[in-house]
Amino acid sequence: MADSPSQIQTDAARESIAKLQQAYTAIRAQISQVIVGQSDVIDQLLIALFSRGHCLLEGVPGLAKTLMISTLARTLSMSFSRIQFTPDLMPADITGTDVLQQNQTTGEREFRFINGPLFHNLVLADEINRTPPKTQAALLEAMQERQVTVGQVRHVLNDPFFVLATQNPIEQEGTYQLPEAQQDRFMFKVYVTYPSYAEEKQIAIQTTGSKPKEVTPVLDAKEVLALQQLVREVPVSDHVVNYALALVRQTRLNQPETPAFVTEWLSWGAGPRAVQFLLLGSKARALLQGRTHVTTEDVQALAKPVLRHRIVVNFAAESDGINTDKVIERLIAETPSKESDLSRDPRFKNMFAA
Repeated sequence: MADSPSQIQTDAARESIAKLQQAYTAIRAQISQVIVGQSDVIDQLLIALFSRGHCLLEGVPGLAKTLMISTLARTLSMSFSRIQFTPDLMPADITGTDVLQQNQTTGEREFRFINGPLFHNLVLADEINRTPPKTQAALLEAMQERQVTVGQVRHVLNDPFFVLATQNPIEQEGTYQLPEAQQDRFMFKVYVTYPSYAEEKQIAIQTTGSKPKEVTPVLDAKEVLALQQLVREVPVSDHVVNYALALVRQTRLNQPETPAFVTEWLSWGAGPRAVQFLLLGSKARALLQGRTHVTTEDVQALAKPVLRHRIVVNFAAESDGINTDKVIERLIAETPSKESDLSRDPRFKNMFAA
């Protein structure tokens, strides 16, 4: 059932929407002082921020992935930590550990927990695929449960809490591929690509000057939490929900609505979390564009970053040069976006009958 439109139409809500748009514009302006181009990447980072999601950035070295995240952190009055993931990084290095100390009053020895770098609002996990599975598992608990377990004690993390991770797609030696379960915890997988000629020229001039750019904080933790709640109150029509479901359910094998090319190209499809993130991200995107309702265009715009790490192409597809983005593009092209066309499509009759 769709949210009630009245939730987002109050005077207080309209004021909050205006504040969100002002913050969006201000954050982009601050980041653009340091980062040249990468407009789509910055938009997706901000959508994830306001949707309470984590983000994985993938790109070759030297594309300012780390700088982009650290600059975003400087626009927010929240605690920030950077963890350089290495093959010898252990779970206690990121979660924290119990240390034995002597109580000066009683003279007794007791354990005291020392917070690790995960106890910050925004955590940069740099080169996340360079650390072993045991440490990745500790990060997985933090991302999903927003807590860490040390010994038999659970420690709740700060709120808001975001993990913005980077990984290098071209170096394989000394790396550990992220498990599918951990990739699924990331709301978006964002590809960071090479700049254009004009952008690269500006980068060369800007980064070889003598005067560093100052970045001013725009939002604090309390304001971010309020804007995250506002995003969840944006109404979504049944048609947009059905459209998101149609896209995701077509990626699964052996389903009535699965198209032939998916059966030919995919070995694994997306789970329910894909639909959740498509709708949450679309709500945030609508508000950032000044709308109080979600459209199928919002879902289409976010389909690639939401789905590309949740579907797996098989060997036959790889040998033909088919990657996940091409599969998603074809899904969007062959899925009717109009309500009347979607409801009459025989592939989805079971979905509408339910």
